[in-house]
Amino acid sequence: MALQLERAGHRVVAIDPEAPPGAIFRRVTLEEFAEPGPFDAVVASRSLHHIPDLAGALDRIALLLPQEGTVIVNEHAWDRLDEQTARWALDHWPEGHDHAPRSLPDFLAWWRAEHAGLHGYEAIRAELERRFVEREFAWAPYLYGDLHGAVEPIEEWRLIEAGAIRATGFRYVGVRASPAPDD
Repeated sequence: MALQLERAGHRVVAIDPEAPPGAIFRRVTLEEFAEPGPFDAVVASRSLHHIPDLAGALDRIALLLPQEGTVIVNEHAWDRLDEQTARWALDHWPEGHDHAPRSLPDFLAWWRAEHAGLHGYEAIRAELERRFVEREFAWAPYLYGDLHGAVEPIEEWRLIEAGAIRATGFRYVGVRASPAPDD
């Protein structure tokens, strides 16, 4: 995504502890990132649920933005996986991938264990709302990535739209909230 944004003419700084080599990339965590900004926008893609100090990370992101600066979040709501959605995922789970169990109860237990200690939707959403004003929100497909080509995103999207499965991804766009009068 960072390279596509750069090719489209945007100035980009992309951070990841495992970033590839290149002028726009920094091999750092958000906590280590030292460039002061401000940045017009910050994109957090599939990362916030992993950051141990979610509140601190979102404070840092807010400080990188000017007033009314934009945050764009593409995130995993792993805790929204219900039995119906788990059954669908299990039916499409690639053989041998992540050694997921093949029975529904075992799959659900494995899923919870795999995501133990990660932030869920409610925690991420609450922290976003403390710092940003929502401009757009949408539930989105996410499991297709775990299914490694067994299902196209559009198929998952159609099932979500039909109410057959729950979305386990979401997209959030917000702007930095004005500080409180005494800040």
